[in-house]
Amino acid sequence: MVNKVHPKLEERVEKENWTEGIERPLTLLDIVTEQPGKTAELAGHSIISSRQFEREQIIQLCRLAAKFETQQSFGQFPLTGKILISAFYEPSTRTRLSFESVWHRLGGDIISITDPSTTGIAKGESLSDVAEMMNHYGDVVVLRDSNNNAIYEMLEGLRIPIINAGNGTDEHPTQALADMYAIFKWRPELLMEDVPEEKKVRIAIIGNPRRMRTVRSLLLLFSQFSDVICEVVIICNRDTGFDEGQKEELENEGLNIRISADMERELPAMDIVYINAIAWVGDTYEEHGLEYKLDKDSPLKSDAIILHPLARGDELSTELDDSKHNWYFAQARGAVFVRMALMSSIVRF
Repeated sequence: MVNKVHPKLEERVEKENWTEGIERPLTLLDIVTEQPGKTAELAGHSIISSRQFEREQIIQLCRLAAKFETQQSFGQFPLTGKILISAFYEPSTRTRLSFESVWHRLGGDIISITDPSTTGIAKGESLSDVAEMMNHYGDVVVLRDSNNNAIYEMLEGLRIPIINAGNGTDEHPTQALADMYAIFKWRPELLMEDVPEEKKVRIAIIGNPRRMRTVRSLLLLFSQFSDVICEVVIICNRDTGFDEGQKEELENEGLNIRISADMERELPAMDIVYINAIAWVGDTYEEHGLEYKLDKDSPLKSDAIILHPLARGDELSTELDDSKHNWYFAQARGAVFVRMALMSSIVRF
């Protein structure tokens, strides 16, 4: 009796045989030389804003993330005996679980708080007093709060690092790092010393930079790489835009920014399309730009990638999930390794 090979397996074998002898594409690890001193500078520091990162720190964090992602087996557990206080006072799936996954992977233990009504805050305790207590219970705090100022109030009473996992409509710096990691994995040539013109990128951001913390933080990181970004086009309706001085700050760093309301006209020229429609405000959320939707009929460049911080709604069709434009799932996966890189740099062993 002859054993039949499953068609899917046969197809995979043929593909692997066909690619034998073909030069392997460059990776982030190939291009970036390790400089551990740059990530070591983060030791013991809180992470509140994307403004805190220097260009080389972003690059080295992405390199370390790539090392974690390709290594998979870590051999040692540097955070053994360390405790993470995971305080998420606003709904979260990916961010909370990725931070907690990181801590477990690195050998640490977790105290998790998902409802402020179960803490002294419900009895009127100040955030600075809560922070004082946390100094004795953990080694680092990850906070998500719908109040823009909460993380700053806690910072006053903390002697351990705190990581901003999203504060209202203000910032989400670790999401922005995950976004940059996805981009550099897709096109590591952007990190070459001399980037060829054809490798530089045009980026569309479909979203509201004034109300969306993910967009706000990402634009700040983009400003560190204005030499390899030809243009950033903000696609939004006329009722939205920038805070006073926000656009000028980015342009002063060399970022070329343009605003457009016509998504269909702009998409064919874009290498990267970043889309979001949700902004958390208080105890609920706002939806922005619902007239902008990406689907299989959107006029995307053949090699363009789509990024989305997730969770998504109707703005990003599941029709695109099986397309080569889909980098949003890789983006979510990579967030774990970026946060591994960040946490292992911040927390002293």
